[in-house]
Amino acid sequence: MQIPNIIKETCNGYFVHTIQDEMLTHREVECVGPVNEESVNSLILQLRYLERQDPAGEITIYINSPGGEVSSGLALYDVIQAVRCPIRTVCMGLAASMGAVLLASGNEREMLAHSRVMIHDPLIAGNGMKGSALYLDSRVKDLMNTRDLIAGILSEHTHRTKEEILEYTARDTYFYAEEAIEFGLADRIITQL
Repeated sequence: MQIPNIIKETCNGYFVHTIQDEMLTHREVECVGPVNEESVNSLILQLRYLERQDPAGEITIYINSPGGEVSSGLALYDVIQAVRCPIRTVCMGLAASMGAVLLASGNEREMLAHSRVMIHDPLIAGNGMKGSALYLDSRVKDLMNTRDLIAGILSEHTHRTKEEILEYTARDTYFYAEEAIEFGLADRIITQL
């Protein structure tokens, strides 16, 4: 996907930059598409840059993501929690899996009227696992530890018990905007950005 450019006329001539660059000047960033090392590294750099520019200024993260890599998502989650700036998260479309965790982690958590959230247990990606019994056992233990960690994060941000979270994440659970607010994944529905 090609990102459109904006052309601005200044006293020094014309200046061309992307819409993303323009949005960054307004302290708005996007978590769109899969959560992976590349997308997360870009977001982390943007958040750190904006914190350096104004440690007290609010940053808005717009989320439309099917989720993705847990380790990358947790790296972004940790940075969201560590920056001094208040973080506003806005769900546009779908915040699923790690996208839902990131949505729930904001200080202000908003959703557009027809957006949805999906939570579930972490998955093992790939066409199948291979290896010795000990290797498979260690992978399963790691997956269960990750499940517990994610449930703890969601519990903290939704004010639900970990047991309640694990009950809902045992399967793909979808929430429309009002249901997500009732569950504690978001705070309000918005009609204007």
